[in-house]
Amino acid sequence: MSYQRLNRREPSSIQSVIVSSPDKTLLIVVAFLVIIGFLAIFSATAPKCLDEGGNPAQFLFKQFICFIAGFFAMKFFMNYDYKKLASWNGIVIAVILLSLVLVDFTPLGVMVNGAKRWMNIAGFQLQPSEFAKPAVVLLLAGAFKNDANLFDQDKWVKAFFPIIAMVGLIFIQPNLSMVILLGMTTIVMYMAAGGSLKLFLSCAGAMLGGIVIGLTTIIKPYQLQRLRTWRHPELDPLGAGYNIIQSLIAFASGGFSGVGYGGSIQKLSYLPECHTDFIFAVIAEELGFVGCVLVIGLFFTFLQRGFVIAGRCPDMYGKLLAAGITFSIGFQAFMNMSVASSFLPTTGVPLPFISYGGSSLIVSLIMVGILLNISKKRIKKIRKKY
Repeated sequence: MSYQRLNRREPSSIQSVIVSSPDKTLLIVVAFLVIIGFLAIFSATAPKCLDEGGNPAQFLFKQFICFIAGFFAMKFFMNYDYKKLASWNGIVIAVILLSLVLVDFTPLGVMVNGAKRWMNIAGFQLQPSEFAKPAVVLLLAGAFKNDANLFDQDKWVKAFFPIIAMVGLIFIQPNLSMVILLGMTTIVMYMAAGGSLKLFLSCAGAMLGGIVIGLTTIIKPYQLQRLRTWRHPELDPLGAGYNIIQSLIAFASGGFSGVGYGGSIQKLSYLPECHTDFIFAVIAEELGFVGCVLVIGLFFTFLQRGFVIAGRCPDMYGKLLAAGITFSIGFQAFMNMSVASSFLPTTGVPLPFISYGGSSLIVSLIMVGILLNISKKRIKKIRKKY
């Protein structure tokens, strides 16, 4: 271990930076989530692949390939000094904005279920909006590391304008769930940096007014229909309420201990997107209440370790990075599980580490790599006798 003296607060105590191994608990939690994801993806997709005469493990194989890429990316960022990430901001912004423009306005964009969010590259679908999550965290951590002043012109040029541009391009796709996630991450990081509560409440009021206007003018018809059938899906059981009803049937069928791994009925063409947006419903049916508690407990532990890492980090940039990454992944998990259980209206957001989707898995592992890197440096108070 290497020690560096930061300051002296009292004669018998020294605050130092201690460099240690990455947080093992966090690493174990992520490993369990990825393994559960592999098992759930295979269970959810194998019957469909067999019906089509394909390899029952083809979705699992693609996900594993993306995991390998994500694992090496995680290893890289785990050993790359997180303080140097600020120098990447310009390149990251340019690449993401270019990718979003290509998706939105060129034939390279792939339309799936009424949304144009993907690019098809060599048989793999890349979702550029996923990479906006770490980009926003990096930009905001750099903008707020010294203060939480929102009226600094330099911050607007370097951080806020690029974020607004990314959010706008993502909204066009449309991908309202990602817009909400990025907006909530921005609010949490602003408050974590010591932002003004009065200003926050004022902005929240303005945002609420904007949402009301959006619901009546800008929102897409199918998105408005989702809101209408959210609490009463039985009003349109074969249309907008179909996914919610089938998901709730899966939860009810699972009971306390589930029907057993591989025994889900709802995944057999009853529950659309059962390997992506509604994979938590398949887990609930096969593993029951016990499986749901296990997954929720793992994400809760992830949140706990992430915020502990943020609290122990010796510099504000690292604290904000850790807090932003932790909240982004945790809130996305909350959104997915809430949608599957009808606690929130239906949105197309994957369950981190578990849902099928290479972009989501790679980005999540990159963010974990940065978080593990931050966990290696922490403040430690050393008692010294005189």
